[in-house]
Amino acid sequence: MQITSGYDEISRTYASVTVAGTTVKQRGYWIWDMQITSSYDERSRTYASVTVAGTTVFNDSIHGHVELHPFLVKIIDTPQFQRLRNIKQLGGGYLVYPGASHNRFEHSIGVAYLAGVLAKTLQENQPELNITDMDILCVQIGGLCHDLGHGPFSHLFDEMFIRGACGNEDWTHEVVSVRMFEHLMNENELKSDPPLLEDDLMFIRELILGRPLEELGEVGTTGWPYRGRTEEKSFLYEIVSNKENGIDVDKFDYFARDCHHLGIKNNFDHMRYFKFARVIEVGTEPNRRKHICLREKEVWNLYELFHTRLLLHKRVCHHKVTTNVEIMMEQSKTILKRIMTRKLYRFLGEAKVTNINNSPPLITFSYGNEEEDPMKYTYFYKKNEPDRGFLIPRNKVRNVIILPFLRVENKCNSEVLNVYCRFSQVSDFLPECFLEQRIRVYWKTEDEDLMNIVAQTFRTWCNTNGFEVMIRSGMLDLMCLMRIR
Repeated sequence: MQITSGYDEISRTYASVTVAGTTVKQRGYWIWDMQITSSYDERSRTYASVTVAGTTVFNDSIHGHVELHPFLVKIIDTPQFQRLRNIKQLGGGYLVYPGASHNRFEHSIGVAYLAGVLAKTLQENQPELNITDMDILCVQIGGLCHDLGHGPFSHLFDEMFIRGACGNEDWTHEVVSVRMFEHLMNENELKSDPPLLEDDLMFIRELILGRPLEELGEVGTTGWPYRGRTEEKSFLYEIVSNKENGIDVDKFDYFARDCHHLGIKNNFDHMRYFKFARVIEVGTEPNRRKHICLREKEVWNLYELFHTRLLLHKRVCHHKVTTNVEIMMEQSKTILKRIMTRKLYRFLGEAKVTNINNSPPLITFSYGNEEEDPMKYTYFYKKNEPDRGFLIPRNKVRNVIILPFLRVENKCNSEVLNVYCRFSQVSDFLPECFLEQRIRVYWKTEDEDLMNIVAQTFRTWCNTNGFEVMIRSGMLDLMCLMRIR
């Protein structure tokens, strides 16, 4: 453990600390006495974390060495937060992908870090926004605590277990995360330096919920619905959980983290997003507000972001075996042994459906904004106009000009036609539909004869209703078995 430091006589701070060859630069944290502790991992023979004068540096598998504020570390060291170590990020997906062993604990730390990076980037690039250090700390706390309300197997807990046990369709992990944050603060008597004021606590709760608290029954003011920060800082609500277009640091982290552990290529670079992010006031009165905008040339990269989301949902979250396991977990007490011995329900078929009455639960694939293109709510700016934010419609024509030197002669009637050139800001290689729903059928018992009848009945029902049957390898095996019999 070799430690050296670079001390600045003028500011009386340590500009950098070198720990075993790794330099950690200090940003705004004054170090009056060099107190350094470390956490050593015997298995990997490396230092998993280093604490320098109260600020802890974590060695994250995705973001590398990340430095967190001392108050964030206090939250991390509570029992309420430590329980996230035991909650798999992808729930039942771990029983399908052996590498998907990551958990909500590391994801939450990653979101807190990225939230701080984006907020600090905006603070440094646009000082006129008056982003304070307390604003940044609150945004980081919101990112750190946004998943406190998750139960065992993540989304399976609130989507299947809670609704089945309590019949409460309004129960969401965001609401419970707000309650858990309040309980965490009270139970552990946490105090920050400087202290968090009531407006700060309100701001953090709004960031975790992702919408105004008045939707939880708390009365808010008219006009601007949020109470933690004024309308002048509306853009801060787009960092952790962006309900406008779904582009936020929560997705940045779990896309990168999930893809890394699953072995799936991630084509979206969130650090590039930070480089081009800029706050601009857009819209018309009375809804003219400040939004985080991006360079217009990055629109294709954002489509890559949502395409990655779609791939993860298709390949992992709604993988046929993942869904199979989650269904079986509803009856976990009697069926857990069957899951562990891989005696799973048989997958009989899948069909793409449209508009059916009294439908059973459907599997939905989308870009995260239901049937709409998320780019409809994303603002951009041009390099030569950095203070003007605008939307980019899919079919917008930048210029339509006549090229007089391109003329086409129709020999039949001697007409001369001018040739028009169309320049579009968005590639034509984009999806036309942003939502797709499917229905799946699983067979619980081991009765082969009856299973074959049900499989055939399902395909007949799909053909009668005009639904497209999606053929998979398991279905092909079943169809071959039926032909042999």
